Amino acid sequence: MKLTVPYYLHKAGAGFPSPATDYIEEDIDLNVHLIKNVPATFVIRVQGKSMIDVGIYDGDILVVDKSLKPKNFSIVIANVHDELVVKTFVQENGRQFLTSGSKRIEDKILINEEEDIFIWGIVTYVIHSVY
Repeated sequence: MKLTVPYYLHKAGAGFPSPATDYIEEDIDLNVHLIKNVPATFVIRVQGKSMIDVGIYDGDILVVDKSLKPKNFSIVIANVHDELVVKTFVQENGRQFLTSGSKRIEDKILINEEEDIFIWGIVTYVIHSVY
């Protein structure tokens, strides 16, 4: 499905105000900018507050790419004992963990071959309301 919205030519400064223009350059297809690999991409809504320290809030929509490999501190969607969770992927001392940002070892979920835990995909974009 192609979804286009108006795309303004000029950028919005985050510093001092600059003169604005009243015209639109062209329409923009958000799929082109948010999705790099269509067959491997899905969206999922967040439920819960464990990831607010990394800017992910209850109700946010995540764009997830299943074709990417996690890097250290990637935000991932993981299947943990048949439950989907959003966590931070951490590699440390040759081991892999999932965490919500806690430094406590007991809050880390160890990824190993004996457990029913695997990475479903990498979060590439977070969409949330600011209003």
